[in-house]
Amino acid sequence: MAQDYYSLLGVSKSSSADEIKKAYRKLALQYHPDRNKTKEGEEKFKEITKAYEVLSDPQKRQTYDQYGSAAFEQGGPGAGGPFGGGFGGFNQQGPFSYTYSSNGQGFDFGGFSDPFEIFEQFFGGASPFGRGERRQVYSLSISFMEAVKGAEKEVEIDKKKQKIKIPPGVDTGTRMRFEGFDIVFEVKQDKRFHREGSDIITEETISFPQAVLGSEIKVETVEGEVTIKIPAGTQPETLIRLREKGIQRLRSSSKGDHYVRIKIDIPKNISKKQREILEAFDSDSQNKKNWF
Repeated sequence: MAQDYYSLLGVSKSSSADEIKKAYRKLALQYHPDRNKTKEGEEKFKEITKAYEVLSDPQKRQTYDQYGSAAFEQGGPGAGGPFGGGFGGFNQQGPFSYTYSSNGQGFDFGGFSDPFEIFEQFFGGASPFGRGERRQVYSLSISFMEAVKGAEKEVEIDKKKQKIKIPPGVDTGTRMRFEGFDIVFEVKQDKRFHREGSDIITEETISFPQAVLGSEIKVETVEGEVTIKIPAGTQPETLIRLREKGIQRLRSSSKGDHYVRIKIDIPKNISKKQREILEAFDSDSQNKKNWF
């Protein structure tokens, strides 16, 4: 039975390219052959890689949406063309079947993707399969702010201590190549900041009068505290954008943005005077509606 590529990645048909990329990255880390050495893990890795190869490319995704996975079988509308030809270091075993050998062991990727290209997208230019001899791979957990600002860490590799420099912008799943070994980073979550790629999202709660009349509030960003203006008439869930107040993009001087999601505190208990003011406000609003 034909497989549903969207279901394989755990996304919907309406998912954005970024959502598909994040879903694949999460699954690829889970079923990567360096972490999951089971036969089932190998098969799953091939399936999700094949699904991502199609859904990450707008033209291939459009073909899949129209014809389904049959479009990419031998003789199908998608056969040959964008999938034709081989990849360096692979041996063709069929229309879309290639095997990469490392240390005398073969791994079949189903022919859809060069694993070097797929993982270079996610792991900062380093292939987890190593061209030739496979490199040693280690995981390293760092704090949220270490990922944002960059850091220098001391690690112990083969009983030898050495210092490594972590550039700003790494994220969970980022893989970097150091001398003689690779490191895959795991970034701890932060209670204050929610990260979406290079963007930051935080929530700020304001009072009902502040939302109606407008105000100024202080907001904590990764660069420190800033003051922002709340426009009069601000509605719940409004997003206020702070340009380039997010996270520096890896290997770039550009930064993401910081988005402040506004929550409005509706009091459960109010005084008699407050009630009278609100009733007068409501009455005045109703009268204005009746003018038209």
